[in-house]
This record gives sequence, structure tokens and C-alpha cells, in this order.
Amino acid sequence: QLQLVESGGGLVQPGGSLRLSCAASGFTLDNYAIGWFRQAPGKEREGVSCISSSSSGGSTNYVDSVKGRFTISGDNAKNTVYLQMNNLKPEDTAIYYCAALRLKFCVLWGTPGRYDYWGQGTQVTVSS
Repeated sequence: QLQLVESGGGLVQPGGSLRLSCAASGFTLDNYAIGWFRQAPGKEREGVSCISSSSSGGSTNYVDSVKGRFTISGDNAKNTVYLQMNNLKPEDTAIYYCAALRLKFCVLWGTPGRYDYWGQGTQVTVSS
């Protein structure tokens, strides 16, 4: 069974850090580009970051609002992709999802409908 499982969410104060994990089972993550999305209450799902497969160069992309604060990376040995989030702000509060794109490259990566598999999400709350 193909599955993505996110973990690492939680409650953090503004300026704090969290590292989200996206673990795959049933398939090899490196055969896909992996995106992170987030959805806040009443808002549309937003693309946060994407990493292409390492065999395709491992290039990374970020939405402007997280550039310089978030870092996406992959560990092929663990079949896991991470999203390191630093200097968190209240506006980062959302459910965070990872998704796999069979294309391997982060083409039009911010469009949710392009992805083939999704995790169940993990809640991130930034509040004092």
C-alpha cells in the first residue's frame, strides 16, 4: 500500500523551530518530486516547498513567504523528506501536508492537483 505519513507538528512560540518529516511506505520517494503544502482554516491549500528527486538534481523551490526560514531536504536511506522550519510566525499556523509528484521535477509544483499521493497532514500552531 502506497502511503505518506507526516509527523513533527506541534505548538511552538513565534520565533521557534519545528522539523516536519514525510515518510513514504510502499514506494521509493526518490522516484518522485516531493512537495509540502499547508492549509489554514478558511484558506486554500498553498504550496510551501518542493524538492525534485535526487536523481533529477534535487533542486528546491520555496514560496516567497518562507524563503530564508524553511529548508526542504531528503534522506533516501530513510525514504523520508524533511521540512525544517525556523523563525516561525503566527501566519505559518496551518495543517501541513506532503505530497508526491510522479514527474520527479518540481514543475508547476504549487498546484495541488498535479500530485499523485498525499499524506494525512500534521498540525502546526505558532502562538504565544
